[in-house]
Amino acid sequence: MLPFDRPTFLRAPRTLLRDGRWANARVECAEIAGRRWVIKDFAPRVWWVRNSIGRLFVRRELATLRCLHDIDGVPPDAFRLDAHAIAFGYIDGETLGRVEAEKQTAGYFSALEALLREIHARGIVHLDTRGTGNVLMRTDGTPALIDFQSAISTRWMPASWRRFLEQVDLTGVYKKWLQRDPASMGPERTALNERMLRWRRFWVLRGYAGARKTHPAKARPTDAP
Repeated sequence: MLPFDRPTFLRAPRTLLRDGRWANARVECAEIAGRRWVIKDFAPRVWWVRNSIGRLFVRRELATLRCLHDIDGVPPDAFRLDAHAIAFGYIDGETLGRVEAEKQTAGYFSALEALLREIHARGIVHLDTRGTGNVLMRTDGTPALIDFQSAISTRWMPASWRRFLEQVDLTGVYKKWLQRDPASMGPERTALNERMLRWRRFWVLRGYAGARKTHPAKARPTDAP
């Protein structure tokens, strides 16, 4: 049995997180039965979008989140609300761009790196880690990652492809780490980051990742019916 259905969602107090562009989901946070949920919904989009790429993105992201379901720092309890929407547990925290520089320590970035490596061990790459909109600092100071719409499975790939995409993911961590505490990165991370920056201009997936996201902490309310 699903935690809630669409009529329950539409009756609940809701906050708009991101309306998205014409081919992206409308993202809202809803308070239902004392718990906050994030809902990514293609139902408001035009017919051909919601019934083509909308359904595809819903299936892909749900499959990804289910694969990662027990990793701390990944949105929990994902389920399919209906053909056009998925829901998952809200993660309380701030996007990294809103976190004070002094809180962005080497310990935080080391933990973020470890989180990404745990995701990679499941055969998933996020592919949208370079911006700050998908990287969170939770209320306890630990990292989390959101928005897995751009993520892909690497299980079918040759080892060299998989390793390359994992390193692309890691450079998103190292980019932020270098801005805050470069001396603590060490020579191996620094060398990997420099090597990947040289490859980056040839990367065919460079434009694949989505635009910077808005997190619930700074969102605006949506009037419930």
